[in-house]
Amino acid sequence: MKTKLSVLFLLFGFLNFSVLAQEKTKKELKAERDVQKQKQIEVLIDSNNFVFEAQRVTPQGGRLINLDYNTYFLKFNMEKTTCDLPFFGRGYNVGYGTDGGIKFEGIPQNIKVEKNKKNYTLKATVKGKNDVYDLMFTIFFDGGTSLSVNSNNRAPIFYDGVISAPKAAADKK
Repeated sequence: MKTKLSVLFLLFGFLNFSVLAQEKTKKELKAERDVQKQKQIEVLIDSNNFVFEAQRVTPQGGRLINLDYNTYFLKFNMEKTTCDLPFFGRGYNVGYGTDGGIKFEGIPQNIKVEKNKKNYTLKATVKGKNDVYDLMFTIFFDGGTSLSVNSNNRAPIFYDGVISAPKAAADKK
């Protein structure tokens, strides 16, 4: 009876040990993926060349709005920054007959990048055709990003989404 009981405890110990070993390797793999993702984000920020895809928007004084179809973007590049984001909120001086979104192309100026313990902060100013836009990105190490857009002619607005590397010209075909 004692030998059966001791064999049972021994088998239980081996099974428990193998499960703990698997959990440790899962944690190690997750930590390794997190470090790899952080390095990818760091490369994107250092190159000043990335695409922000908006998933949610929060207008000033408004409620969170989920965006569908991942069609809203801001392509940040040192040579030309292109933006096509929806706008919900108060417009102070918006041209008649415009579609109401935030759409512009321009060269970013006054670029400042700061690294904190949990994220990066990138600030830039872009002069569009009819307005000046102050952009503030808060980029987390996992790629999650918040974007604040302030302009002269509209109320401030906030976007949540992700950044990624721009697609190459061959990928667009």
